[in-house]
Amino acid sequence: MDIRNAAVSRVTGETQIEIKICLDGTGKCEAATGIGFFDHMLNSFARHGLFDLSVNVQGDLDVDSHHTIEDTGIVLGEAIRQALGSKKGIKRFGSFILPMDETLVLASLDLSGRPYLGFDLPLTVDRVGAMDTEMVREFFYAVSYSCGMNLHIKLLDGQNNHHIIEAAFKAFAKALDEAVSYDPRIQDVLSTKGAL
Repeated sequence: MDIRNAAVSRVTGETQIEIKICLDGTGKCEAATGIGFFDHMLNSFARHGLFDLSVNVQGDLDVDSHHTIEDTGIVLGEAIRQALGSKKGIKRFGSFILPMDETLVLASLDLSGRPYLGFDLPLTVDRVGAMDTEMVREFFYAVSYSCGMNLHIKLLDGQNNHHIIEAAFKAFAKALDEAVSYDPRIQDVLSTKGAL
């Protein structure tokens, strides 16, 4: 199989973003968004999904973190979609329940081409570091809709907001790694319709 790479750029009046991803990587990451905690989450995503990821963002952080985080999600979702190519031979579905200290988070997804986000991750503080916690949902919404994936993220247990958010990014990474992996028994796409 070919190595699955994509590079996507997006420039608006609010952000300038360049993302490169390799779905068949080793977990290397360079993330520079101007938001330290968000960089930490993107590093966790790459490391635990074994994706090689480069994220370079210039955003209007003098306004707030909204445009930077949401637009990064849009570009990351598009990069994943492009890197997947035809989706032939992939498992399509992925699910992972990730423990992190007192926290337990479920992420489950389907690379169906039909976007949807189910998000049940109650957060009890406004910010973790310089990242607004309400932007966690906005990020995953942007990724799921830009990529065309059905994504569910659910908190099963936990109290610490840092742990909850980090567990969500890691669980998403592990579920995506499973979904994009190949199964030699799948000769075309895993769909009765013959298309994803």
